[in-house]
Amino acid sequence: MALQVELIPTGEIIRVVHPYRPCKLALGSDGVRVTMESALTARDRVGVQDFVLLENFTSEAAFIENLRRRFRENLIYTYIGPVLVSVNPYRDLQIYSRQHMERYRGVSFYEVPPHLFAVADTVYRALRTERRDQAVMISGESGAGKTEATKRLLQFYAETCPAPERGGAVRDRLLQSNPVLEAFGNAKTLRNDNSSRFGKYMDVQFDFKGAPVGGHILSYLLEKSRVVHQNHGERNFHIFYQLLEGGEEEMLRRLGLERNPQSYLYLVKGQCAKVSSINDKSDWKVVRKALTVIDFTEDEVEDLLSIVASVLHLGNTHFAADEESNAQVTTENQLKYLTRLLGVEGSTLREALTHRKIIAKGEELLSPLNLEQAAYARDALSKAIYSRTFTWLVGKINRSLASKDAESPSWRSTTVLGLLDIYGFEVFQHNSFEQFCINYCNEKLQQLFIELTLKSEQEEYEAEGIAWEPVQYFNNKIICDLVEEKFKGIISILDEECLRPGEATDLTFLEKLEETIKHHPHFLTHKLADQRTRKSLDRGEFRLLHYAGEVTYNVTGFLDKNNDLLFRNLKETMCSSKNPIMSQCFDRSELIDKKRPETVATQFKMSLLQLVEILKSKEPAYIRCIKPNDAKQPSRFDEVLIRHQVKYLGLMENLRVRRAGFAYRRKYEAFLQRYKSLCPETWPTWAGRPQDGVAVLVRHLGYKPEEYKMGRTKIFIRFPKTLFATEDALEVRRQSLATKIQAAWRGFHWRQKFLRVKHSAICIQSWWRGTLGRRKAAKRKWAAETIRRLIHGFILRHAPRCPENAFFLDHVRTSFLLNLRRQLPRNVLDTSWPTPPPALREASELLRELCLKNMVWKYCRSISPEWKQQLQQKAVASEIFKGKKDNYPQSVPRLFISTRLGADEISSKVLQALGSEPIQYAVPVVKYDRKGYKPRSRQLLLTPNAVVIVEDAKVKQRIDYANLTGISVSSLSDSLFVLHVQREDNKQKGDVVLQSDHVIETLTKMALSADRVNNININQGSITFAGGPGRDGIIDFTPGSELLITKAKNGHLAVVAPRLNSR
Repeated sequence: MALQVELIPTGEIIRVVHPYRPCKLALGSDGVRVTMESALTARDRVGVQDFVLLENFTSEAAFIENLRRRFRENLIYTYIGPVLVSVNPYRDLQIYSRQHMERYRGVSFYEVPPHLFAVADTVYRALRTERRDQAVMISGESGAGKTEATKRLLQFYAETCPAPERGGAVRDRLLQSNPVLEAFGNAKTLRNDNSSRFGKYMDVQFDFKGAPVGGHILSYLLEKSRVVHQNHGERNFHIFYQLLEGGEEEMLRRLGLERNPQSYLYLVKGQCAKVSSINDKSDWKVVRKALTVIDFTEDEVEDLLSIVASVLHLGNTHFAADEESNAQVTTENQLKYLTRLLGVEGSTLREALTHRKIIAKGEELLSPLNLEQAAYARDALSKAIYSRTFTWLVGKINRSLASKDAESPSWRSTTVLGLLDIYGFEVFQHNSFEQFCINYCNEKLQQLFIELTLKSEQEEYEAEGIAWEPVQYFNNKIICDLVEEKFKGIISILDEECLRPGEATDLTFLEKLEETIKHHPHFLTHKLADQRTRKSLDRGEFRLLHYAGEVTYNVTGFLDKNNDLLFRNLKETMCSSKNPIMSQCFDRSELIDKKRPETVATQFKMSLLQLVEILKSKEPAYIRCIKPNDAKQPSRFDEVLIRHQVKYLGLMENLRVRRAGFAYRRKYEAFLQRYKSLCPETWPTWAGRPQDGVAVLVRHLGYKPEEYKMGRTKIFIRFPKTLFATEDALEVRRQSLATKIQAAWRGFHWRQKFLRVKHSAICIQSWWRGTLGRRKAAKRKWAAETIRRLIHGFILRHAPRCPENAFFLDHVRTSFLLNLRRQLPRNVLDTSWPTPPPALREASELLRELCLKNMVWKYCRSISPEWKQQLQQKAVASEIFKGKKDNYPQSVPRLFISTRLGADEISSKVLQALGSEPIQYAVPVVKYDRKGYKPRSRQLLLTPNAVVIVEDAKVKQRIDYANLTGISVSSLSDSLFVLHVQREDNKQKGDVVLQSDHVIETLTKMALSADRVNNININQGSITFAGGPGRDGIIDFTPGSELLITKAKNGHLAVVAPRLNSR
């Protein structure tokens, strides 16, 4: 048997290969860990798992090539130090199962290959052990997989964290909040079918046991303009399509909706209502179930859907101009539905949609709106209703997620894990106010990212006692100040332009920018640019040089989007709404407050500054998501698009900061454990401090002083090539170690097998010897007892039967019967029979008689009819001739046959003369005349009624059996016999003298046929026969040496016959 440990070059899997069993994955608890360093031997094929180990770390091409290699091998995760870079595979790789969760659970960050779960587990363990709040910041372009990463993180915590004491309600609400927020805040865009159109920060509260007990969500900058307008190929928010596709017929009837999305103006502008990759009907069921989980009552669901339906009806509200060019509502049906769904007065809503209330010198004036202004007011109301409803929805979810144990002492010991799913840097062909805010957000987060990365690096160096070398990096604070600085920043200038009296436009805002910040090195307009640059800038655009590159913004719509004004009378109408949700979204305090509301940009800046403070208060972890192509196709790697994202995500800057010092650092224990086999002094065990062992090891490996530093708990290696050389040496060393381990294992295995076999053999031998001994002893005991009983019984054998001699008597009887079974007679002629003991003599005779009868019965059953006839004839012959005729014994062994003449030997004329009489027997004979005793050849035929003598073809004589009075034959060995007939029969000439070579056979058959068994006379000396009327003949028989038949001188027939048997 050979045990092989097979390491997949990617470092992703380790397999234990057994020759007789299927291989298994050694994951998690199987006792074998795959460290990141294991994959370095395959770096030429699958790249490095940490970009810090790139030899040419300043090369963007090397960075992207490493991404490409890993993406080609379906390795979508790579580290930059503690930062995780994730590439969207656009397919399910089956790497998020429960088994994978267990593999990454409770494992050191660098003990396993890069994975989202490694980050999740590291953050969670830091949260529990250090009792410090943590934050995971997920960023990337739309379609890069940010939302999916957030879901997987929540799934990991839901599956692996202990359940809270009051059940899993909070855990379920955390998970079910996602589909609700996606339905109301996500939409299909050109880049992503499920693009988040808002930023989301979620806090998850854990108790001291590590169980989730509460949560809170913050949302940022919902793209509410999507409610009223979508670009070609894009859709509105998912909830509209889900409601139309999945809602019950009765519900749609109450809401006044049709199933066809093409019927609604707000849903057709993108000309993309149906998408093959989105199942709105199925998603609706998920959302409907999720609303129940997060504590929505049926009334609240009805009110919420009424607001969603009202937005669709608002989009279908149309206006027409009257004689004075004032707008008038022309869709009364839509107005009727809006009145019922929003719970407002129809006339009030009609007036609010077609007039604007102006307060001048304390007086309220209504100014009619033209068609363009009415459409603007309608769209502004739609956006306000939807955005405020979304804010209310987030608040509702927060109330559902809020910890119910805020008063208990354990609540005060809770820790918080933050998840930030925020939009990435955006650069489109036409960039507007939304892209400006998003990119400003990314600038702030990049600034925070660099600051926290440098801070953590510096803290690690100081903790390890390594001198910190200042790192040169691009500090984007100058760009953040350009945007957010008071009085001089772009946001301040924008707000000032929105608030100043007079006719402020987007172009006056641009002019103010040119006047205020014209000398800023990161700001440029058409007016400030040189002749060559002006060709790429329109007069209504300005350009900012962000950390990720240049972005050109078009100022059109900046003021309107920043103001986000809703006419006062529209606010008043909504404040009077009887819809419970609307009454919470539009508070009457807004009408009383005379202070002008903050602009959108200022609100966003303040919320962003608040977010930065929240993140600064936590220990950060980073996940950078990359989209490999715009076509959402698996296995397609668009290098241009990825280079664009690498730049905008600031990954190269992050790598440069991380590599400013040392590329690789590990705890002494881990480093020594991995590489101790390379030094004879540290292999196989090191008894001293790990730090001393590492010092001995690096000296043996020949590290130069400038290549490494020894910290308090870690070794720092400056160059990746040093680590690569060490890892290559380990790979070579492993081959020899594997051979030694295999040899030791084989020796151990076979010795153990031999010892087991030896032990088994000894056990079997011992058992068998014991068994044989016990059997032998039992046999001897039985034999002694049997002999004793036999001797005692033999002594008392003549006494009456008693317990003392019963065994002996039974033994004698049994022995006789067994001996008799072996010596039974073989046939009826066998007269042998064993001598019985005195007690069995009578039984023996009975058995002998039975045996004989049985043999006779068996013999009789076995003979054939022909043989039976033969025996019967032989028995008759014996009765007639035995002891009387000298040649009888010679005839006994010869079988009688049915006839001595064939059918062809008998003349047909004779057969014709006999007619229907059958011939029973035919034999050739010799007839002696009555006068001269002349011999003549004849044929003797026996029929059922007569003896027929035939000469050739003529019947010479017929003797009926009734006229046959007897048959005479001598006692010698001759073959003559005489047939005696009645003298009164005139047809007969006298008795007939015949000779047959088969005289015994012939006479027996004749006696049986004629029924003359008792009429055969065996004479001694002579036979007298009737020779004719009144004349008798005599045949004299004398013994002699040979057979002789002649006529004597006295006229008698003399027969001399030899004696064959002594009497």
